[in-house]
Amino acid sequence: METDSNIKEDRLIRGLLCEGSINMTAVSGRALVESARQAHGLSHVCTAALGRLLMQTAMMSVQLKNKSDNLTVILDGDGKAGRFVAVGHEGGIVKGYVDCPAVELPLKENGKLDVSGAVGKNGEIRVIRDLSLKEPYVGRCAIADGEIANDFANYFVISEQQPSLVYLGVRVDPATGEVRAASGIMLQPLPFCPERDIAYLEMKAQDITNLTRLIDEGEDLEGAIIELIGELHPEFTERTVPEFRCDCSREKIESALISLGKSELSDMIEKDRGAELKCRFCNRTYKFEEEELRSLLEEAQRREEDD
Repeated sequence: METDSNIKEDRLIRGLLCEGSINMTAVSGRALVESARQAHGLSHVCTAALGRLLMQTAMMSVQLKNKSDNLTVILDGDGKAGRFVAVGHEGGIVKGYVDCPAVELPLKENGKLDVSGAVGKNGEIRVIRDLSLKEPYVGRCAIADGEIANDFANYFVISEQQPSLVYLGVRVDPATGEVRAASGIMLQPLPFCPERDIAYLEMKAQDITNLTRLIDEGEDLEGAIIELIGELHPEFTERTVPEFRCDCSREKIESALISLGKSELSDMIEKDRGAELKCRFCNRTYKFEEEELRSLLEEAQRREEDD
């Protein structure tokens, strides 16, 4: 995925607070969100909304253990932009899309982008963890307010019984739509966390909302965390680079076409004399000429005969 060469490298950090009693995951995601904006031609508000979802998915997917594992997150609300989908892989590699990427909405009274208007306040979050077991784990809960951070804090409590403080922020240039800064943090007390630490963390919740502002002003992720919650003694244990990257390929599209079977492939050949398919996650287009489809049809026929 090509991006502006001036975009700085992102960071995804894991660590601990309060002498190991609180898990911390944080991300600076300007390049990641800008890549998604460029790939999908996102409006200002869809940049902010999909960007928040992608960063949250990156923070969750960094916990995956194997390359074959993946995490799919769906925000299925009643907002103007339709459904938001993100998929995460090991190491914070994510991809995603929104049904109506060009939808734009008026700013809210406080001058901020109307993310909840794009997502909607009615609907549900679904989190599907495919850990290469017989069945994937599916968690779900109702959307809380459509601002995404609060929605995930609510999801973790209801679906995973894990109290969590979640912050997500995206700053977009009003004139160009380019991403100026993007960041997120997820703080989760462990079962043995003292009540005093939880109370202090709750007291710092408002300060944490300044994370994206500090990064926009030139602070790096670690420095911003120390400035905001340094008294909680953050210990950084793992660092990686999150990325917006689609794993589609011509080979995967060919396999998908073969799986359609003889009838649908024959229909494509007879009616369209070819096929053009676009990946929803990155907008890359794959074209297949008639002869290529005939070869895939032969393969589909062989597989059906073998079965």
